[in-house]
Amino acid sequence: MTLKIHIDDSAPPFEQVRAQISEQARSGTLPVGYRLPTVRGLAESLGLAANTVAKAYRALETDGVIETRGRNGTFVAAAGSAAEREAASAAQAYAERVRRLGLDEDAALAAVRDALRAAYEES
Repeated sequence: MTLKIHIDDSAPPFEQVRAQISEQARSGTLPVGYRLPTVRGLAESLGLAANTVAKAYRALETDGVIETRGRNGTFVAAAGSAAEREAASAAQAYAERVRRLGLDEDAALAAVRDALRAAYEES
């Protein structure tokens, strides 16, 4: 597992950790069942506070990307279908792009609604 934290990025470090693990799990880079480092271990390797990594892990668990098995550790959870994984990856890329462009959530959602409407009307 390779993660890089960019201090000059506008995204907070916990969000960078969450997004990178999520993307690697959805793309298959981190296979289902892969054991993630402990919160403290990952925090030390990234130079972050343990609470920062713990917050990312909690968000990933809420999203169903990872699962904690008590003292046995934290693992990449079983993912959905390939189409769902691809859609999630595209959505993540879109969210990062519109954030960099400075669009607010309402404008970003409006653009998605327009694109979906156009795509489904063509079919």
